[in-house]
Amino acid sequence: MEKILIKNATVVNENRIFPSDLLISGGRIEKIASDISHDGRSRLINAEGLTLLPGIIDDQVHFREPGGTVKATIGSESRAAVAGGTTSFMDMPNTTPQTVTIDEWQKKQQIGAATSIANYGFFLGATNDNIEEVKKLDPKQCPGLKIFMGSSTGNMLVDKEEALDALFRESPALIATHCERTDIIAEAEKKAKEKYRDDVPVSMHPVIRSREACLKSAQTAVNLALRHHADLHIFHMSTREEVEMLTEINRGIIREHRKITAEACMPHLMFTDSDYEQLGTKIKCNPAVKTKDDRNALLEGIRNGTIDIIATDHAPHLASEKNNTYFKAPSGIPMCQHTLTGLIELFHRNELSLEQIVQCTSHNVASRYHIALRGFIREGYYADLTLVDLNGSFKVSSENILYKCGWSPFENRTFGSRVVFTLVNGVLAYAEGVICTAQKGMAMVYSR
Repeated sequence: MEKILIKNATVVNENRIFPSDLLISGGRIEKIASDISHDGRSRLINAEGLTLLPGIIDDQVHFREPGGTVKATIGSESRAAVAGGTTSFMDMPNTTPQTVTIDEWQKKQQIGAATSIANYGFFLGATNDNIEEVKKLDPKQCPGLKIFMGSSTGNMLVDKEEALDALFRESPALIATHCERTDIIAEAEKKAKEKYRDDVPVSMHPVIRSREACLKSAQTAVNLALRHHADLHIFHMSTREEVEMLTEINRGIIREHRKITAEACMPHLMFTDSDYEQLGTKIKCNPAVKTKDDRNALLEGIRNGTIDIIATDHAPHLASEKNNTYFKAPSGIPMCQHTLTGLIELFHRNELSLEQIVQCTSHNVASRYHIALRGFIREGYYADLTLVDLNGSFKVSSENILYKCGWSPFENRTFGSRVVFTLVNGVLAYAEGVICTAQKGMAMVYSR
């Protein structure tokens, strides 16, 4: 590995913003100092005017492999992620076949090692009857157990009380949940069909997949976690009520001691129900994008530390699938290429600070999952880094979208920043619009 010297950067790290140089050697950060001399043997990156951030660790993506490779692959989406400043990802288990056995989990690890240019981790999935596989999970190699407590594909809806109880009691690693009550959703679907027949408008999505469905499921997960002293992380909160519940649960508990945490996802931060009129099924996702009030509650939860993590829930489908009637259009939005530029829009609008963005996309993810030597700009840590022009311009177009599905809800939108460079394990992976390495990422390791 070549040495790389980054000069004249503005660093955002651990609640500080400061000018610094940074020397990378052997894939890791060797030195951080105000003035590091260039010895002529290192590749030089002049970062004057650029801001250096730790690479994003996205703990919730659906890269569709195996089984859905017409929509996406681990290789294609890892390239899109790196172009957006993401250096590590954790992929969900609802693939085909489902990642609900250790054998299938190992196969996905092999795919990641062979094709991903970003660092990777793969969740094991829960079912109503795979508790013996869950017990075999190695918490040092696997980020956690994913439980779909709302609708999912195949056998991955876990809806039996005794199964949930056993999973929360026996899981050797963090439990991450998708929280929606399927019975509440089914009743709302029935009412919508009675009213609209086959012409249910997409604006009904947050009514059908309601706040009640989210909150009651999240309350069940919390009660199970409290009963069994389990590590619980609630994926993609979407309502004010969920944020208020989490605030009350963690009142007086310092972040390092929390066993119940949650995240917000990009669709719920970037859109509201007023966007259904223009974007329609392009922003149909589960849980549903809801009101401006819900979005503001999520942002306030990030600012006050109630919500620890920001992720994407990147979930690509073909444009031909999405361009359909409400019930026929699948839920899911491609997001991971535009994470950082999207969040910096919130910075420019004074809704989030750079320090909060870094905290929730890097530091807190590494801390919550106990990821070894990643998520911070520290000497000795892997050089997973991104350099961004905060005042640059990036217009999303069909020509620069790297998702295999080829579309984005942000198409034709111009962001007021751009990712310039991304380094993964000390290797320049993306530079000025070009993927510039075939070197593969590494499996993340968890210090548990």
